[in-house]
This record gives sequence, C-alpha cells and structure tokens, in this order.
Amino acid sequence: MKNRADSEKVSPTAYATGYLWYRHGLSHPGLLIPEGRRIDRRFRFLIRLIKLISGVSLDALMLARHKGIDAVLTRHIESGKVTQVIEVAAGLSPRGWRFKQRFGGRITYVEADLPKMADLKRGLLDRAKLTTPGHRVVTVNALTDSGPDSLQALAESLDPNAGTAVITEGLMSYLDPESARGVWRRIAGALARFPHGVYLSDSYVRQDRYGLAMKLFRGAIQRTVRGRMHVHFQTEAEAVEALRAAGFREAHMHPPRDIPETSELGRIPGGDRVRILEAVR
Repeated sequence: MKNRADSEKVSPTAYATGYLWYRHGLSHPGLLIPEGRRIDRRFRFLIRLIKLISGVSLDALMLARHKGIDAVLTRHIESGKVTQVIEVAAGLSPRGWRFKQRFGGRITYVEADLPKMADLKRGLLDRAKLTTPGHRVVTVNALTDSGPDSLQALAESLDPNAGTAVITEGLMSYLDPESARGVWRRIAGALARFPHGVYLSDSYVRQDRYGLAMKLFRGAIQRTVRGRMHVHFQTEAEAVEALRAAGFREAHMHPPRDIPETSELGRIPGGDRVRILEAVR
C-alpha cells in the first residue's frame, strides 16, 4: 500500500501551519495562500474547543516544537559546527527565510519537499523576492533510497567539508513505524558524508500523548488528512535506542521547558506534550 507521505496531494495541515506561523509573527505574508487562511480558521475553532474542554493549548504545542527546533539549530550554527541545513518536508515553514535573514552567507539552506509543494514554495519565495544566495527549494522524496530525488543525492550535491543539519518538523507522525525507521536510516546515511551531522525533529512519547485533548486533536487531523497519525515511542529510552539503531551516535529528547527559548511554552498544557529530538551522527 502506498504511504500517504509519498502522495502528490498536499496535506491541508501544510497550508494551515503556514498561516499559523504567520499569526504568531514567525512568517512573511509572501508565504501565505488563500487555502491556508480558510483552513486555519477551521483549525482555530477546533483548537479553541479543545482548550475549552481540556485546558490544553495546541498553539503552545506547535510553537514549542517550532521554536525549540529553531533554538537547538541556532546553537549548532553559532558554534560553527553547522553551515548547511536541509529541511525535509519543509512545506510552508518560514524557517529557511528567517535563518537566511539572520545568518546570511554563513549558512546554506535547502528546503526539500515533494514536487507539488516544492513548486508552490519556490514560486511563493520568488514572487515575494525572499530568496537569497545559498537558499533554494528542491524536490526530495524521503521515502526513496536512491535516485535524483533522494536525500542521498541531495547530500552528495552539498559541500562534504561542511557540518550539516537535517530537520523534519511535523512529518514523522504521519509515517508508520517501518517508514519512519527508513527515513531515520536515510538521514543518518546522508549525514555520514559530513564532518558533523545533526538531525532535529519534533517527537513524542506515548505517555505524553494520552488524554482527551490529544485524542480529539489526533482524531480531527486523521479525518482531515484521511490517514493515521503515529506515536513511535513508548519512552524516551526507546527513542534513543531507535535512533542509534538507525545509525546515529547519540540522541537526546529535550522537553521544551529545558530549552531557555521555550521554557514558558513548556509549562503550558500542550507545550509540555512535545519533545525536541536531537540526534548526532
């Protein structure tokens, strides 16, 4: 059966999160599309309803994961260990634009997605004149081992002497366990060619995802995308073991409350349900 992440159909959640980042001052109006505004309006109703019922803020969860990844990535860049970034399944994320604004020529930033979304993102960036040297959008299918659209081929096009980060935000929960293990293995393999390689992602453990709010949210998302969402780990120790088995030397899961930039979000119900996964190759 073909995995939905391999489909050319763009998930409505990709449009909605693009507008969510803008609402919270993280994005540029040039990255907005009308579908995002409409879908975000519906999701805001759902988010308010869930917060009313349970007290859990899903906005806090989304912001904790996004800003948490930003914070850990920033430290790798400022230390000089990372000068190349690949964001897989980048969607309408503003991270590439923001990081190029902040670090300029110090970094190369590559946004990667399936063809339809890559074409859309490239067109939006070009029309809004948001692209700068060292920032590009390419087609990558994270579920393929080889070929011109594989992550390995992209890695081979980059500077082998530069430390490199790979990011997946909001992707892994849509993949079944076997597909997820394959993606982690491909990322570890791609990073092996660089002197320093780090993988960053939002991640979850089952004990954090229990509760009425998360069940309601997961159910709503599954109906929207017509596919199942997965929690891959029972515990943090299980996550570390899985990433090591995929080829990483070490792995850590950071609660948002332990990251200075997200400590307040991590104390809000909802913001405490996500972990920032950092795995070093």
